[in-house]
Amino acid sequence: MRYDSITDVIGDTPLVRIDPAVHGLRNIDLYAKMELLNPFGSLKDRPAWNMVRGGLSDAAANGDTIVELSSGNTAKALAIIAGMHGLPFRSVTNRMKVPAVKDLLLLLGAQIDELPGRSECLDPTDTEDPLTRMYHTVSQAGGGYLHTDQYFNERNAESHALGTGPEIIADLDGRVPDYFIACVGTAGSSTGVARALREKDPAVTVVGLVAEKSDFIPGIRTIDEVQEVGLFDPDVYDSIEPISSAEAIDGLLTLVRRCGTLAGPTGGGAYQGAVRYLRGIDAELTERRTAVFIVCDRVEVYLGYLRERRPDLFGQAARPHSVATLTDAELAAATTIGVTDAQDWIGRENPLVVDLRSPFAYRALHIDRSVNIVDDLFGEMLHGGLPFTSRQPVLLVCPVGEKSARYAALLTRMGHPDVRSLDGGVIAWRDEGAPLVRD
Repeated sequence: MRYDSITDVIGDTPLVRIDPAVHGLRNIDLYAKMELLNPFGSLKDRPAWNMVRGGLSDAAANGDTIVELSSGNTAKALAIIAGMHGLPFRSVTNRMKVPAVKDLLLLLGAQIDELPGRSECLDPTDTEDPLTRMYHTVSQAGGGYLHTDQYFNERNAESHALGTGPEIIADLDGRVPDYFIACVGTAGSSTGVARALREKDPAVTVVGLVAEKSDFIPGIRTIDEVQEVGLFDPDVYDSIEPISSAEAIDGLLTLVRRCGTLAGPTGGGAYQGAVRYLRGIDAELTERRTAVFIVCDRVEVYLGYLRERRPDLFGQAARPHSVATLTDAELAAATTIGVTDAQDWIGRENPLVVDLRSPFAYRALHIDRSVNIVDDLFGEMLHGGLPFTSRQPVLLVCPVGEKSARYAALLTRMGHPDVRSLDGGVIAWRDEGAPLVRD
C-alpha cells in the first residue's frame, strides 16, 4: 500500500478477536478495536486530524499557532500534524501527569503551558480559573490561534461516528455488536461510536467506564471529572461503571502477555471492565453474542506509571507506604473535617496545612500559611517515613477532598496520631467564603 501522506493512514484499524481461552467467556465473542495502530499511536489521531484539517490553510496563511488543552494523545497527534505543516503547537494543561508524555511533546517541538487550573477538566463558566481565561483567549476569532477545542468540538465525536463505528460494523460483516464497552475521557470515542452503532441497531448496549474516585488512569476521567466534559452525555450510556487503576493494569498485563497487544492502561481498563461486565451476562445467555472494546494507545510511554504502581513487574520490591495498598476499612476510618471546624482547629492547634495540588493551582489560591507538596511528591516522601514529627497535627488539602482523605488514611496507618483531611477540599473552602490568598 502506498500513501501520499501519513495522515492518509489514520483509521481503518483492525478488529481483532480475543482468544476465549484468555477471557473465559463461553457465549460472547470479544473483539478489540486496535486504535493503537493509528500512525501516531492512539485513537486520538482521528479527532486530532478531523478537528484541525479544515483550518490548516488559513492557519498557515495567517501564521497561527495550533493550540489544545491537552496533556496526552491529542496533544501528541496535533504536535505532529502542526510540525508537518510548518505550524507551531501549544499544549495547555494544568498538570502533566505522565512525565514521558511531556518529554515526547517537547521532542516534537511543542510549547507546553502549565497553568493553575482548579480542576482536572476545564469549566468554561469559572471565570476566575486561569485555565479558563486561557481557553477564552485562544478561542477568540483572529487571535492568532487555531483552537481545536477537543472537550467541546463536535468534530471529536464525529470522527468516530463516521469512522470508528462504521469500521466496527463493516468488520463484523455488517452486524452491530450486542455490547460496546468504552472508557470515557473526552467522551468523543464513546459518544461517536455509540451514535454510529445505534443508527444501525438501537438495541446495542453501551457501557461507559470511568476511573474510581481519586484514582488515576491515563486517558480515563473519574465520574466527577467527566461531568465537566462538554461532550459527555450520560444518556449515551446504558451503564456507567467504575474501574480502578489496579484493574486497568491487570487488563494491560493480559493484553500484553496473552494477546500480543502492546496496550496502555486505558486499553487495559477497557478490557478488564468489559470482561467484568460481560461475565455477569455470559452465564444467562442461550445464544451467542458479540462485544467490542477499544485498545486506545500503546504501553511504552506509561512504563514510569506502571513502575510506580507495580514495582514488582520490574523486579523491584513493593513499597509498603502507598495509597494503592489501603484497604476499604482504612479509607473509611480516615478523619475528615469540614470547613468551619477546620478554621476553628487551625486557630486553636495551628496544624501544618499541606496543600497537595499542583504548584500552579497553589499559587493561584491557597489557604494562608499552608505549604505546597504535590501529591506525587508527597507519596514519594512517605516511603522514607513521616516527613514531619508525629507530634505535629496535620491538615491535608486537595481540590475536592478525595486524595487528601487517602493520604490521611495512609498517615494514620503509619502511626500519625492527628492527621485530618479537609472535606470537600479547596473548592468547599472557597464556596463557603473562607479566606484564600494568592501568590
